[in-house]
Formats: sequence, structure tokens, C-alpha cells
Amino acid sequence: MDHKIAVRVVLHSFGDRRILTNITFECNTGEIIGLFGRNGIGKTTLFKILFGILKPDQAEIYFDDRMIRYGGKISNFVGYHTQEIMLPRYTKTRDVISMYLPLAKQDKVFYSIGVSDMCNKRICDLSLGQQRYLQLLLLLNLNHPFLILDEPFSMVEPFYKSLIKEKILEYRSQKGFIITDHYYRDVLDICDKTHLLRDGILIPTEKNTDLIDLGYLSGQAIL
Repeated sequence: MDHKIAVRVVLHSFGDRRILTNITFECNTGEIIGLFGRNGIGKTTLFKILFGILKPDQAEIYFDDRMIRYGGKISNFVGYHTQEIMLPRYTKTRDVISMYLPLAKQDKVFYSIGVSDMCNKRICDLSLGQQRYLQLLLLLNLNHPFLILDEPFSMVEPFYKSLIKEKILEYRSQKGFIITDHYYRDVLDICDKTHLLRDGILIPTEKNTDLIDLGYLSGQAIL
């Protein structure tokens, strides 16, 4: 079943500093949206608002044309892969999978490429790439039609980076994705649309070179 999440306007400040001024965009299931912006510009703030854990100054967020108010269970529709690993550090991988997923969905994770090497290891003994990959696999197999991915490629070794991209593309028919990462080439490899967050405004970018023209990337960037 197709779904849509639409942000008509988001405004937010921290004290006297306006972080988000006029944020408007849509994401449909089957779409991968890339969101770029420099550190401290407000990307994570926007994601926390979309996930429902930060109350904005003003926001209109719609799920399938029905407005979702702050505190209105938007996390039922949106999953959030945070920069931090949220899995229990001293628990073995196999037990984490059983803890997070119903029995009917566990095999999809257990039999994913690379997972057999992790099963008997504690989360804290996995590489950061393995941890990010496992966290993504768990989220993909929950029922949220949309996933926010905050820096899924950061500090990830090439093997797991490739697996992460493959899994996102595999699940795109079922879900919509909003991704940000400073490893911009990995985002550009898989996204359908891109936006740049700058000066509190979300600017659609029609072509990759717009990221250079708008000052996010230098003229020497490889696109």
C-alpha cells in the first residue's frame, strides 16, 4: 500500500537563534530523499521533529493527508536510524534480533548477508559498520512505512556500506526513506531527489552540481 508523508511548514528556534525557517517537502513510499547540509544547520533537529521527540515552534506534518499533531504517535509511521547506536551494548547479536523482532521476521535478519559472522558476538564487539548495518536491518523489518536515516554511512567500512545501500534499495518498494550523510556520494548513488538545508530553508536541488553552486560542496568535489 502506498503512503505519503508531507511537511507543509516547520519552524523552530533555540533561544533567539532560528534554526528552521520554512521547511516544506514530501516523501512517498518508493522514494529515497537525500537531505544535505553542513554541521549544526538543523538536520538532526528536523529529524527529531519528524519523529515526534522534539516539539517545534510550529509544524504541519501530514500522513496520507491526515495532519499528525505533536505527540500524535507519528513514530507509528516513521522509524529513526540515529547517528548513535541504540542497541544494548553487552547483548549478543542473536539475542538482540530476537528481542526486537517477532519470530516471523527474525529469519529475514538472521539470513541477511554478513549477519552469521555477528550472531555470537556482543554488540560492543562489532565494528561500527556492523552495528549500523544491524540497526538498519532491524528497522527495515519493523512496520514503519517511512525511515529516517541519520548518517548511516559514517565511519562504515566499504563492505557494510555496500550492504546498507543494497538493503535500502531492496526495501524501497515498501518504504520511503529520508537520508542525510556527509558521505554525499553514497547518498547520491541511491536517492531519487535531493534537498539542501541552508539558512533554515530546504532548497530542492535539481542536479548534483547544484550542491556546488549553492556552496555545500567545493568546486573540486567529485559527483
